[in-house]
Amino acid sequence: MGAFTRFRDIINSNMNAMLDRAEDPEKMIRFMIQEMEDTLVEIKASCAGAIAHRKKVERQLEEARARADMWNGKAELSVSKGREDLAREALLEKRRWQDKADSLEDEAKQSQDLTKQYRQDITQLEEKLNTVRDKQRILLQRHIHAEKKRRAQEEIRRVEDSEAWIRFEQFENRVERMEAEADLVNAHRQTSIEDEFSKLERDDEIEKELEELKAKAGQTAD
Repeated sequence: MGAFTRFRDIINSNMNAMLDRAEDPEKMIRFMIQEMEDTLVEIKASCAGAIAHRKKVERQLEEARARADMWNGKAELSVSKGREDLAREALLEKRRWQDKADSLEDEAKQSQDLTKQYRQDITQLEEKLNTVRDKQRILLQRHIHAEKKRRAQEEIRRVEDSEAWIRFEQFENRVERMEAEADLVNAHRQTSIEDEFSKLERDDEIEKELEELKAKAGQTAD
């Protein structure tokens, strides 16, 4: 696959859809990055070649223009000397170099446009590459977090299933039973005390009622 075919595929690709379909998103991202980096190297090399070619054409263009100007000067000199035959030959040479200059000018313009397109492609590809690298960092962080969470859950299950944890739960249950028994003892003691005070209160009420009856009986005897 050529660099430009890969470039168009990369630029037009829907990365999110590709990652959603991928069985191994991390592997897919690594593949994307490698493809982009390889394509970027090739496009930069092509861009460098286009720049070198453009400079070469520009040098040839300058030379052709200079030759055209030179033969134009020779034609003017020949006319001033009355040598129309030489002037005619000089003008033919001028026309030949002028035609070559026109052709080189078109080639230089095409080379300049190609270089500009290369640079735009490089910018687009670098932006896409940065986006994928950002996704790779995010995915890596999520992977690390998920792995830590998985290990933590495994450690929790391991501890819960261990003999030490079972003994700890048994000890905890025993302590809870002892606390319940202590609460019962305290509750019984509290009930006994309350009963004693209730008895004293009833005795006071009976004595008071007895005094009232004796007083009433004494009044009747009188």
